[in-house]
Amino acid sequence: MSGTPPRPAPADPPSAAPAADDPVAAVHRDRSFFGQPMALTNLFGVELWERFSFYGMQGILLIYLYWGADRGGLGISEATATAIVGAYGGLVYISTVLAAWVADRIFGAERTLFSSAVLVMVGHLALALLPGMAGVGVGLVCVAVGGGGVKATATSLVGDLYAPGDQRRDAGFSLFYMGINIGALTGPLLTGLLQDKAGFHWGFGLAALGMAAGLIQYTVFRRNLRGLGAAPADPLPRRGRIRAGVGALALIALIAVLAVVGVITAARLADITVVVAAIAAVGYFAVILLSRQITPTERRRVYAFIPMFVASVVFWSLFQQIFTVLTIYSDRRLDRRIFGWEFPVSWVQSIQPVWVIIGAGAFAALWTRLGPRQPSSPMKFALGTAGMGGAFLLFIAMAGGGPNSAPVWGLVLILGVFAASELMLSPVGLSLATKLAPRPFHTQMVALFFLSVSLGTALSGSLARFYDETHEVPYFATLGAVAVAVGAVLAVATPAIRRLMSGVH
Repeated sequence: MSGTPPRPAPADPPSAAPAADDPVAAVHRDRSFFGQPMALTNLFGVELWERFSFYGMQGILLIYLYWGADRGGLGISEATATAIVGAYGGLVYISTVLAAWVADRIFGAERTLFSSAVLVMVGHLALALLPGMAGVGVGLVCVAVGGGGVKATATSLVGDLYAPGDQRRDAGFSLFYMGINIGALTGPLLTGLLQDKAGFHWGFGLAALGMAAGLIQYTVFRRNLRGLGAAPADPLPRRGRIRAGVGALALIALIAVLAVVGVITAARLADITVVVAAIAAVGYFAVILLSRQITPTERRRVYAFIPMFVASVVFWSLFQQIFTVLTIYSDRRLDRRIFGWEFPVSWVQSIQPVWVIIGAGAFAALWTRLGPRQPSSPMKFALGTAGMGGAFLLFIAMAGGGPNSAPVWGLVLILGVFAASELMLSPVGLSLATKLAPRPFHTQMVALFFLSVSLGTALSGSLARFYDETHEVPYFATLGAVAVAVGAVLAVATPAIRRLMSGVH
């Protein structure tokens, strides 16, 4: 089932106000889920299971690539493995641009979300069933494209649950973000345990099963959305669709040719993704800012988004090293023994989501309680970016030891700082993208935020080549200091940014 329930026929011109019969207005008024619209539970659920499968697979992906065949891995070099993981993560978020465009111009956000979730499940099945690099190639492309579609559209639909000016929005995004982190917590734990006991392909299979569970719950409760996202915001004419299809085929052919002639290689993937993401971001900002469809106020708000975009890139280039440098760190430097038993490497990736789950409700309650007195979005971005830099600086205290000498408790505390920084920036960034978005670029503005994540994620793969476990201090000190400096500059610039935001907080 890929369609959406039909919108109710409009009532005859009656004495009642039209808004009373409007299903979207009914969603806006709904407070039946802890003061939030009930439709939030549907989007919460599909995102939870998509993140379960995404993080569950990613928790074992890097070690699958660089562990030797005697341990069930593919035995490629660490540098190439981190490049693949960084590029894959970047491709997920680049795919949000494609998915957002498809949602806004062709299918609508809701149907794009459903189709993307199906593609994610297919990708995990390919990793589970296809051997060697064939499974990696097919699986990661499907998961990346599908995952990008889920992320862009689910976030956009969450924004649609709230009327303009509804102060429940940030709290709703924080609850939605808690669902993401429940999936991020349980995915690596269960897939990592299954990989440890039965092998990598069983772990990938469990990720596929998780996405299937998400699709089932989404289908059962689809009616809660009441037509939200059913129609594209700016429908593309038929001739435009034909041109878009031809362009997509030409791009695929170009990528295939570049791969065959050796321009695109596994070792270069992260750097290539950085360049593509940067070009896409500049191009997208130009398209929006030069559009005649947006008002002067909307244009100022897009300008205000640019410094937050830069801070987000810096933040994610450090944060996403959970899947590159921190995975190697956990494999080589961390003492993972508990009562004589060494827990799987992937379990480390479940520590940070525990902190987020604990903190998400507290942050949601704090923003709700403070209301208009809460810090502005630019200041939250500044605090999140500086906090992420501070977390990297804390690694210096554990530097200098030998293999398996870094204490787990130390990493637990550092990942707590990761989580607090993430809660200051990531759910706020998702919410801000929907608030600053010009109307014709509603979903695509969310994609721009994800492009910052793409650029940062790909950079995490590129930066990983400079990590050396025997010379950790320069690595962590340099990156940490840069992030703290960026956060400080953004804090100083906050009053000017707020003026550009033209009343948006």
